[in-house]
Amino acid sequence: MSTNVLRTTGGTSRSGGAESGGGWWVVRDERAVRIETRADTTAELLADRDAVREAATSAESGTPVADLVALPPVTTPCRVVAQMVNYRSHARDSGFTGDIPPTFFRKASGSVSGPHEAIVRPAHVKFLDYEVELGLVMGATLPVGTVVEERDLPRYVAGLVLTNDVSARDVQLTKTQFYESKSYPTFTPTGPYLALLEPEDFAHLLDLRLRLSVNGEPRQDRTLADMIVRPAQALTLLARFQTLDPGDLLLTGTPGGTALKAPPKPVEKIGALLPPALKWKAFFNSQAKNPHYLRDGDLITSTIATPDGRINLGEQQTPVTDAS
Repeated sequence: MSTNVLRTTGGTSRSGGAESGGGWWVVRDERAVRIETRADTTAELLADRDAVREAATSAESGTPVADLVALPPVTTPCRVVAQMVNYRSHARDSGFTGDIPPTFFRKASGSVSGPHEAIVRPAHVKFLDYEVELGLVMGATLPVGTVVEERDLPRYVAGLVLTNDVSARDVQLTKTQFYESKSYPTFTPTGPYLALLEPEDFAHLLDLRLRLSVNGEPRQDRTLADMIVRPAQALTLLARFQTLDPGDLLLTGTPGGTALKAPPKPVEKIGALLPPALKWKAFFNSQAKNPHYLRDGDLITSTIATPDGRINLGEQQTPVTDAS
């Protein structure tokens, strides 16, 4: 069974009282036991697995999880890499047909935020979108040239996190700029839990179900079986040119159901004939009628778990607010 780890800071609890102090915790049902470790970073915690095991088997009753304020369990700075169009349902929504070449892009680690922290929409962004994603947290260095087989995943991947690849679509599309459009502060909500996996847990990855709703309305709901390039192959492809180290984060793509969808083919063909400025003006005029883009006051709720609860990454609840 996986072990859920929570990272917190001292301050005020979600219930308004004094928090029990910062640090790392093992979560057991509705309570958390402090991990006795000097680790400040995720990489340092992963190197101190004995301390995690001691907390997981401790006889202490622990602290109510509700009294703790969760920080992202992936500490920064770190590498944050993401896969583009990696679910069949998302490919259909995006208008792709045929084979889709595996594509990676980087996000600034300054975009990583807590699982209940507000997502802040910059003043110049009109079309803010959501993308629930499974994050792989590296537990060992992946050198350039590494070939990762399915059986090798426990060697390189320490655990999993729930993430949201928030996207400024007007920046992304008009500038063809993924790095900027997905890297503003608060654009990668992460956590609450880092689920540290045992080798036998990896056989259950395809059972993980990703769900996202906005204001209680379901928007995304798929399992990893919908994934095009699965984790072992993704790490192999990434290792052709990129080293990863313990504590680095790979976002593995999002299912269909995002606000952005490709226009119908006839409309797309007509748009291709227009000058770029006119094409984008027409496109975003049509998108302005789409009620699914995020707005000030919206609440995003996301979960990733297997049906049997063997792996459960917890629940994110992130409000959306406009920059002041």
